[in-house]
Amino acid sequence: MKTKTIDIQAKHWFDKVNGNSYFCGTVTLNYGMKNEKTFLMPFQNGCGYEQQAKEILTELNIISSDWWLSLYSFCKENKIILRQSLQENCLQRELTQIEKDYNRNLETKV
Repeated sequence: MKTKTIDIQAKHWFDKVNGNSYFCGTVTLNYGMKNEKTFLMPFQNGCGYEQQAKEILTELNIISSDWWLSLYSFCKENKIILRQSLQENCLQRELTQIEKDYNRNLETKV
C-alpha cells in the first residue's frame, strides 16, 4: 500500500491531582481514499503522540524510519502529507471514549 497521507488525531488530558499527562488518538493512512486504514494509539501516559504514531507505523512495517528521524522529517523526505490535530484540556472520559469507539468500529467491520 502506497502511503500518501498520514493523519494523527489525538486528545490530551492532564491529571491535576497526580501531575501526569495522558493522550489517546488515532492514526489514519490515506484518509478519504479507497485504501484508508485507521490505527489506535491507546490511552497512555506522556505527551509524545507523534512519536507513538511513528512507532505504530514502524512496527506494522508501513514506514521504515531510522530511530533519529521524526515522523515529520520522514514524511517530508518521502513526500507524504502529514496532518496533526491535538485537542488539549480534554476530560479523561473523552480519551477512553476514543478506544471504545475504535473497538466498536472494529466489531462492526467483522
